[in-house]
Amino acid sequence: MEKSEVIIKLTGIFRTVFNNDTLVLSDELTANDVDKWDSLSHMILISEIEKGFSIQFKLKDLNKMRNVGDMINTILVKLSL
Repeated sequence: MEKSEVIIKLTGIFRTVFNNDTLVLSDELTANDVDKWDSLSHMILISEIEKGFSIQFKLKDLNKMRNVGDMINTILVKLSL
């Protein structure tokens, strides 16, 4: 899967979880930039991403994610395994 395909699919997941059809992802986007992105919604987001991409994050993967760009790169690595 190409990065652009991951971004399209990830955007749909973000928009669903945060109930915001205008949300636009960027590599620099963080929880501080998104209304309602708190610890509970973060857990829901991770779960939906795992389901949507048929992957599973390890704790070390989650700890490395500082922004959406890191998340996209982690997803791409998981999909290439």
